Amino acid sequence: MTPQGLTLRQLGPAIFLPSGVYSIGLGAVAPVVALSATGLGASFAVAAVVAGMVGVGQILGSIPAGVLVSRIGERRTMLLGAACAVPALLACVVAGHVLLLAFAVMLVGMAGATWGVARHAFMTEAVRPELRARAMSTLGGVGRIGTFAGPFAGAGAVHVMGLKGAYLVALGCSLLAGVLLMLLPSVPHSSSSGAERLKLISVVRDNSTTLRTLGFGVLLVGALRASRQTILPLWGAQLGLSPATIGLIFGISGGVDMLLFYPAGKLMDRHGRKAAAVPAMALLGTAFALLPLTSGMVGLTLAGVLMGIGNGLSAGLVMTIGADVSPAAGRARFLGVWRVFSDLGTGGGPLLIGAVTAVASLTASAVVVGSAGLLAALLLSRWLTR
Repeated sequence: MTPQGLTLRQLGPAIFLPSGVYSIGLGAVAPVVALSATGLGASFAVAAVVAGMVGVGQILGSIPAGVLVSRIGERRTMLLGAACAVPALLACVVAGHVLLLAFAVMLVGMAGATWGVARHAFMTEAVRPELRARAMSTLGGVGRIGTFAGPFAGAGAVHVMGLKGAYLVALGCSLLAGVLLMLLPSVPHSSSSGAERLKLISVVRDNSTTLRTLGFGVLLVGALRASRQTILPLWGAQLGLSPATIGLIFGISGGVDMLLFYPAGKLMDRHGRKAAAVPAMALLGTAFALLPLTSGMVGLTLAGVLMGIGNGLSAGLVMTIGADVSPAAGRARFLGVWRVFSDLGTGGGPLLIGAVTAVASLTASAVVVGSAGLLAALLLSRWLTR
């Protein structure tokens, strides 16, 4: 890497393109996991837990991924993540029992964590600090593009082949992302591998204050994002909407996300991370709280659009803050731990929905998650500095 770091244009072929393809696959699967579980006889509460197994897999995979990056480098770790996604998605296709589906979905989450930590470490090392938020939000925006395109591709496959078609779309995208990563030219940068040998416990101890404060904040961010992916399909099913219609609503929400990623990064680079983080969490929380007022396709679409605005404003937020506070020594390991906090939210959000739904109702779940969004806005306002 040059002393000035890489520009956004230089990152396009090496990182943004493979990540975009990988994200399309994740977007295709996201709306159908809970529906696959209900199709196997699961209740809404159990289906929410199955959807949350993606987050559980990410939690289990993040710290080992950070260690892998420090040993074999970012590129090889990303390839390993793409390769591991293939058998996991095949298991989703053939799953004939809820438990097998839950295990397969967990493996998909572990593969995604491996890909994501390596990608984050690369971006942290390679990008110029003054472009960091825009680079991270563009990477987050690539994910939003996948979230936008994936459900449409998945809906078409579901229409032809049933719910299993969405998993086959994701499988093809994982293979293609790995091929692109191997074929496209790499860009020079300071790799995280080989240069750091700090023990994991030392990295955690040296950065304990950051992890206790901002780490908890990004945990709430992860919970809100994952809850959106779970509660929209379940709410649509409760309203009696078809799987294809639910996927369409999911795609519209992702389309709103896609429009806001670069403005969000520019806002963070110019006015600080707080300028995007606080309104994003407030909007997400409000959207969840309004779900009980919806009674059909139009209302659910409007709530999804509001969620898309909040989610779009937070594009790249967790990665940007993580890059800002990551230490030079032990960076890959720190980023693996940092991702665990977000992934705890990713796994905990759907599990919270499942627990509250089992005890009370899906309406109560929406109110609880909405309250968590307002709490996240308050805490990030306090702990983030300009």
